[in-house]
Amino acid sequence: MSNNEMMEKEEIFSKVLRAGRRTYFFDVRATKAGDYYLTITESKKFTNDDGSFHYKKHKIYLYKEDFSEFNNILAEMTDYIINEKGEEVISERHQKDYKREDYVTEANTENVSPESFTDVNFEDI
Repeated sequence: MSNNEMMEKEEIFSKVLRAGRRTYFFDVRATKAGDYYLTITESKKFTNDDGSFHYKKHKIYLYKEDFSEFNNILAEMTDYIINEKGEEVISERHQKDYKREDYVTEANTENVSPESFTDVNFEDI
């Protein structure tokens, strides 16, 4: 049996989540013994200086004996994030008009006190 035939036989069920430059692949695969496990692959596209591109991939193998605890921890972590920060995305990458509150620009210096700055002596460097 060729490698391609083995790969096709191994993949049982797949789903894809496209998220900007990242793509997540969820694949149910079979072990040699015929049991199933899950692989989660993150693929991220990078563009080279010459305009060509390449992908970096990271993969997680998740076996049935770990599903319950993995689900519990994933739910706990995602719930924590939503409860602490809400569902709104607040980052420079996702919102073009996003302005960090702690970033001092000429436009917002009137609200900055002199005590918030640190003196640096460059002769010490």
